[in-house]
Amino acid sequence: MTATGAGAPSRSAQMWDQVNWSHIEAGVKRLQVRIAKATREGRWGKVKALQRLLTRSHSGKMLAVKRVTENCGKRTPGVDGKIWSSPAARWNGMRSLRHHGYRVMPLRRVYIPKSNGKRRSLGIPCMRCRAMQALWKLASEPVAETLADPNSYGFRPERSTSDAIEQCFITLAKRASPEWILEGDIRGCFDNFSHAWILEHVPMDKAILRRWLQARYIDEGTLFETSAGTPQGGIITPPTMLHTFLSCV
Repeated sequence: MTATGAGAPSRSAQMWDQVNWSHIEAGVKRLQVRIAKATREGRWGKVKALQRLLTRSHSGKMLAVKRVTENCGKRTPGVDGKIWSSPAARWNGMRSLRHHGYRVMPLRRVYIPKSNGKRRSLGIPCMRCRAMQALWKLASEPVAETLADPNSYGFRPERSTSDAIEQCFITLAKRASPEWILEGDIRGCFDNFSHAWILEHVPMDKAILRRWLQARYIDEGTLFETSAGTPQGGIITPPTMLHTFLSCV
């Protein structure tokens, strides 16, 4: 038997480094297209089955871990203090994404300053919960994008502020264009969302979604319950997904 040399990469690290990402992304895209097609046809049983297939797939789990370990929050830990910074940690993190026995950890409450002098609260999930949210976002986004208002631009994939500006110009440059633009802001909107409403209208595994909504949070060492609202700081339960589903109903 040949001894492993000092500093040699682990088997887990090698498995991550050898991934064919084009193949992974193509596999996920095919499932997402099938979910969108089933949504258009109103075949909700098939939507649910395809979502289950995607969230249990190797490709879906790999892409979810890739997202949460390459975005701007990749170095921000949750309450367990862990980040998946090495290839081995990412591979092992992917293998931990199992639905059976999955338990949600409380969020870590942090505050960031706002321009008006106030502070905005964020709830930071642990890496495993973040990856599970990213995994379900892959499965839920085709439904949301199929049903959403075509003129909704906030938090939408492949859309930007420039797209919204262009649509405003198209709408307002006509001879019979509207005279007024209504701008509104709902105070504490995402802090007061009904969990019952979200569970009824967001088409995904209700048991998983309920656990995220009721995850609780830790602020300065104290554990607090979450009976309403959605945390801002995660991937699927904050405005990024709810904004899209709001335009569907």
